[in-house]
Amino acid sequence: MRLRFEGWIAGVGTRSGVRLVVGHWARSPFGAFADVMIEREDGERLLLAPTREVADFIASTYAFEEVRVGPVRVRSTGTAWAVTAPSLELRFVTGGRGMLGWLLRAVPGSLAKRPAWSALVDLPARVMPGVRTRGRSGTGRREWYGARDLLPIVSARAVFEGAELGPLAPVEPPVRFGFGSVPRKPAAVRVTTTVGLDGVRSA
Repeated sequence: MRLRFEGWIAGVGTRSGVRLVVGHWARSPFGAFADVMIEREDGERLLLAPTREVADFIASTYAFEEVRVGPVRVRSTGTAWAVTAPSLELRFVTGGRGMLGWLLRAVPGSLAKRPAWSALVDLPARVMPGVRTRGRSGTGRREWYGARDLLPIVSARAVFEGAELGPLAPVEPPVRFGFGSVPRKPAAVRVTTTVGLDGVRSA
C-alpha cells in the first residue's frame, strides 16, 4: 500500500543552530495540513503536528524525541510565507527561481509521482549534500520524493519558545528525521511524496 502527499517542503537554518522543516500539504490521505519538524542545536528532534492522527503517522515514519499536537498553519502570499504552530512563529521570503527550479517545473506531474522517476534522479540529486529522493525510514517504510519546483529562501525570522533563533543560515548540519535532509541552502521545494506502508526491508 502506498500513500501520496502533494505540496511543499521548506527547509530553514538559523544562526542559533536550530533547523526547521515545514511541510505544507495541499493533498494527502489526511486532507490538507501542515507540520513542522525542528532539530535543536543539541540534536533533539521535535515534531509539531495539527492532529493526533497526523502526528502518529509522521512519528511512525520519522524519528523524534518529542511530539507536540496543536494548530499548525501556513499562509503564503506571493513570496512571503507565515507559519504558526505551538511555541513557533516563522516567517520567510522566497527569491527568484534559478535554473534548477525551472528544470524541475518542466517535469510532468504524472512523471513526478512515479517511484521509478525518483529512483532515476536519486544519484544526481546527491550533488546537494544530504539530499536523497528515495530511501527507507528507520521503521522500514519506503519513501520516494518527486521534486517539481525549487525556490530559494532569501530571508527568515523565527521565534521558538519565546527565543529569537537569529538570521537565516545554511541547514547545517543536515537534519536527521529520516534517510535524507533538505538542501543545505534554505529552499522551498514543491514535491510529490510517496510512502510505502509494507515495511519490507529488501532492496
